Amino acid sequence: MTHPGTRNTLYVEQAELLSQDEYADGQYHMRLQAPETAAHAKPGHFIHMQCDPALYMRRPMSIMRSNPKSKTIDVLYKVHGQGTDLLSRRSIGDKIDLIGPIGQPFKMEGYKKRSLLIGGGVGIPPMVFLAEHIKNTAKDISPLVIMGSEIPFPFKSRPSQIMVKEMPSDVIASMPLLDDWGIPSRLTSLQDYPGCFNGYVTDLTRHWLDKLDEDERKEVEIFSCGPTPMLKAVAQLAKEYNLPCQVSLEEYMACAVGGCAGCTVLIETDKGPAMKRVCVDGPVFEAEKVIQFQ
Repeated sequence: MTHPGTRNTLYVEQAELLSQDEYADGQYHMRLQAPETAAHAKPGHFIHMQCDPALYMRRPMSIMRSNPKSKTIDVLYKVHGQGTDLLSRRSIGDKIDLIGPIGQPFKMEGYKKRSLLIGGGVGIPPMVFLAEHIKNTAKDISPLVIMGSEIPFPFKSRPSQIMVKEMPSDVIASMPLLDDWGIPSRLTSLQDYPGCFNGYVTDLTRHWLDKLDEDERKEVEIFSCGPTPMLKAVAQLAKEYNLPCQVSLEEYMACAVGGCAGCTVLIETDKGPAMKRVCVDGPVFEAEKVIQFQ
């Protein structure tokens, strides 16, 4: 049963848990049947879900994939508290109350030829969603995805079948799902994982950018999601190379629909600095307008 929420773009629905796979360090990949959310979700959107009927407070979760035909969405999350712990214990067939899709998405068209997507940790899912969208809608554009994690990745990496000549020859680990789609990806970590770049996502990005000539760099734009320190480093790198950059911010949320203003950040607007709500004014913002990144 679904019905429109308080905003035209929001729906409240009882999603059915179709599958839930566990990965190392308390990471889970779930698939939900959520027809309204699947029909309207865009890259960068998130849902606000009730992890367990006994727990009133909801949790925001990024959408990793959306399939309107099968009416499903995919969510990747990590257990780090009571709510997500209870969520990890839910059974196949359970109904999960959620609100979605919420927020302002990444740009949906007009991509530059060398779109670079950077995801860190739980910021990886929106990058998968965006990569799939660009591949399906933008002709002759295959984005490059760089992912970083300091815990094992929530998938079994494999050597990429797609050459990226600007990358170090020994950096070959990729996300199989993206590789199967024909989208090149490379992984970074400080944990010496096989085939991964030993460093931060921004270190590998800098290496890639420096291998491009001036005209090629003009074809680059950056999209990123991840922990705040990583996003700040990405924003500063984009500024250094004079590249357009959109970031999806992460903040703790109570209501997630704009009512409580508990997730506000200071954003530069045409009228000067203003507090904006990450949940509905974001989570995606132009990196150069996020004041804490300046």
